Amino acid sequence: MTVNLIVFALVGIGVLFSLIRLLFGPSVFDRVVGLDTLNVIVTALIAFLAYVFKNSLYLDIALAYGILSFVETVVFARFLEGKQ
Repeated sequence: MTVNLIVFALVGIGVLFSLIRLLFGPSVFDRVVGLDTLNVIVTALIAFLAYVFKNSLYLDIALAYGILSFVETVVFARFLEGKQ
């Protein structure tokens, strides 16, 4: 129980730092990196929830979210690459 609270607190700190990078990044590329980091943290959080609730459906959701977030990052990177 205590370990779960520590993990959730550390994940919350990671989300806070990636949101700061996403909102106040010096360049657009830093903001895309912040968004990608946030997506990875959310995917890991969903997988951790699967462990906490002992429900494997969350793993399927984490997999789908991970694939969609990867595609999102690639689309943003291609868009910014063409913009230069």
